[in-house]
Amino acid sequence: MGYPVMLNIANQHAVVIGGGKVAERKIHGLLEAEGKITVVAPAATAGIQQLAAAGKLVWRKKTFSPDDLEDAWIVIAATNNRSVNEAVAKAAKPYQLINIADDPERSNFHVPAVIRRGRLTIAVSTGGASPTVAQQIRRQLAELYDDDYGRYIDFLYECRQWILRNVDDEQKRKKLFKTIAEESFRKKGNWKENLQHLLKEIDE
Repeated sequence: MGYPVMLNIANQHAVVIGGGKVAERKIHGLLEAEGKITVVAPAATAGIQQLAAAGKLVWRKKTFSPDDLEDAWIVIAATNNRSVNEAVAKAAKPYQLINIADDPERSNFHVPAVIRRGRLTIAVSTGGASPTVAQQIRRQLAELYDDDYGRYIDFLYECRQWILRNVDDEQKRKKLFKTIAEESFRKKGNWKENLQHLLKEIDE
C-alpha cells in the first residue's frame, strides 16, 4: 500500500531515461510541476526534440550510463528495453525517487493519472497494477470535475486569504469557510456577490 503525497519538485533535477512516447508523457507531467529535466536517450520523439530545442529540457543523445543519475532527485526509466531499465534500477541510490515504467516492484514511487483544474489536483493510482484502469477512472472524474471547478478552487483560495486577514472572530471564520465550500454555494455561481451577502448576514 502506497503513501500518497504531493511533491514540490520545482527546480529539482529529474532524469528520464528513454525517448519514446511513454517517456514523453512522463516528461510533460514533470514540466507541469516545473522540474529541471534531463533526458538520456540515443533517439527521441519529435515532441521531446522540440522541447529540447525550446530549452525546456536537456537532451543527452546517448545510451544510459550510471553517472547519468548523478545529482538526480527523481529518476524515471521509460525505455522499451527491460535490460536498460534494470540497469537504471541498479544504478539508482537509496535516497533517489525512482520509477521503472515496466517494473512497479522495482519502483519506490508510481506516477498517478492526474486531473488538474487550477489549484485542484486529483490523482488516481492503482499502485502500478493497471495504468489503463487509472486512466479510465481519470476520464470519468474529469467529466465530473470540469474547468468550472478550477475557477471555484481559485475563488476559495482568494477567499480564505481574505477571511484570514479580515475576519477576527473564529466562529465567523468557520461558518464562512463551511458555507463557501458547500456544493450548493458553488452551483449558485456569482460567488463574489454571494460572498458579500454572506458577510453582511454574518455581521447582523
